[in-house]
Amino acid sequence: MTELSKLNEAKDYINKLYPEFPKLAITLGSGLSDLSDSLDIEISIPFKDIPYFPKSTVVGHKGNLIVGTYKNEKIALLQGRVHYYEGYTPSEVVFPTRLMKLLGVKDLVLTNASGSLNSNWGPGQIMMITDHINMTGYNPLIGENIKELGPRFNDMSEPYNKKLSSLLKSSCIDSGLEIHEGIYIGVSGPSYETPAEIEAFSKLGASAVGMSTVPEVIAGNHCGLRVCGLSCLTNFASGISNQPLSHEEVTEASLKAKPKLIAAFKEFFNNYNSN
Repeated sequence: MTELSKLNEAKDYINKLYPEFPKLAITLGSGLSDLSDSLDIEISIPFKDIPYFPKSTVVGHKGNLIVGTYKNEKIALLQGRVHYYEGYTPSEVVFPTRLMKLLGVKDLVLTNASGSLNSNWGPGQIMMITDHINMTGYNPLIGENIKELGPRFNDMSEPYNKKLSSLLKSSCIDSGLEIHEGIYIGVSGPSYETPAEIEAFSKLGASAVGMSTVPEVIAGNHCGLRVCGLSCLTNFASGISNQPLSHEEVTEASLKAKPKLIAAFKEFFNNYNSN
């Protein structure tokens, strides 16, 4: 079965349950799943029930596709994602992104938990992603091109849509959330980076490092989605501080930042509805 056939089967399954899908979708990273509490939920579909949809194995990723409303604005939430390090293929990692496109989504907001390479930006602070560096070692577009989704060689000169990013940034500021801007560097994981790697990444211009988002942005741009991204800085990267790294630390910092992020997203939903 082709990848497009799998995507269409998943699309048909969701359309039967919820025919009029939203134009805005948000992928929620570690510890951010509770944004769903801000919506009047109309439907919640476990990832495991959607044909061919990959299932997350990471703590903090609840694994549901939720559609709800906020002041009459329909919004889709992906409670979690999968990663290359979980053993999934590149095409499986971006299956949810491509599915959003087929369902009619126009705008995709990606959130993640990442390590800070800036000693002045500590855990719990937020960074708007302005660009990225792909150090994962793979690209989800390798292989036969799905021409129904996009071109063989897609443009990446504006991977993070400036208009959508500006709207999200201004919404964060209006909500009282301090927000930084920087370049995100994506790695495959699951081991955390060495101090030497972090030093090299800093010299390349990166301000945050993580194990997701980059393949989704590539696939999103390929299929014509407007994409923007927020990183919740959950820890200092190796060598920036002397503390050992753990996923528990990442989850704890995400939970502390959650109230501020939820307030920012509520403001974003208000502003999005008026644009």
